[in-house]
Amino acid sequence: MLKLAVLGLLQREPLNGYRLKQQLEMFMSCSICVNYGAIYPLLKRMEEQGEAILCAEQVEEGGQCGKVYEITHLGKTTWYEEMLAFPHESWVNMRSRFFIKFFFFSHLLPEERVELIEHRLMLCQLRLAEKKALEVTDDLYQAKVQKRAVEVIKSEIEWLVEQLQTEQLQLAQTPTSVSLNTKNF
Repeated sequence: MLKLAVLGLLQREPLNGYRLKQQLEMFMSCSICVNYGAIYPLLKRMEEQGEAILCAEQVEEGGQCGKVYEITHLGKTTWYEEMLAFPHESWVNMRSRFFIKFFFFSHLLPEERVELIEHRLMLCQLRLAEKKALEVTDDLYQAKVQKRAVEVIKSEIEWLVEQLQTEQLQLAQTPTSVSLNTKNF
């Protein structure tokens, strides 16, 4: 998930590790927890794999040198593939991954956004059915947690339905000549 978020942010502008951490915390703190011990090794791996390049070194406050990274064509391709992927993972990770993807929805075509929203909606509906099927516990606090979990899922379903309707309306208004070839890869 961190790689997906970092590649997405690097599409907006070249960044160093410090600015990446700031932006991740500012925009995605409800979906991802980041520390420098994860960012710098990830940037190094992405550089080694050809997904990012070191484009500058800046001298920052305190005289430290900050490496500024830029996304490559391969990095954009990797990001795009991960945006459209549906990995098998825990419920919590699926939820976090979806919200990270949603943050970058403006980089996708309307039909791609619809597909991702429909997939998330289906998962939420299945999860809601599972939660409702659970036996009610005699423990007051466990029952409250179960009830809250159902409320959260219902709220997310309502939000997803709204987003889906918005995207479907936009899709209906989008000329059919738009294709993946117009993407900036």
